[in-house]
Amino acid sequence: MADPMRIRANNKDGVTEVRVLMSHPMESGARKDASGAIVPAKFITDLDATHNGKNVLKAMFSGAVSQNPFLSFKFKGGAKGEKVTVKWVDNKGETRTDEATIA
Repeated sequence: MADPMRIRANNKDGVTEVRVLMSHPMESGARKDASGAIVPAKFITDLDATHNGKNVLKAMFSGAVSQNPFLSFKFKGGAKGEKVTVKWVDNKGETRTDEATIA
């Protein structure tokens, strides 16, 4: 299982800003290791962020995204004390879900 995501969510003037740091190797499948063998592809393919059960962001990634990707986005709404949930799925079927409280 992957390490937890670091998520920060802050609301100011009715707009919530969410910053997410994901721990993931994001291997494209094109790199070779020291012995010359191809490192198998392993990367996040889908990401969903929800607030109160409503989707506020849906993203599709590929192997072209760097290791341990950082994502920042804003949405209207949200209040201090409410939760924002972020979930990703990679090409191997592994998933990770974490949440943060809006400050």
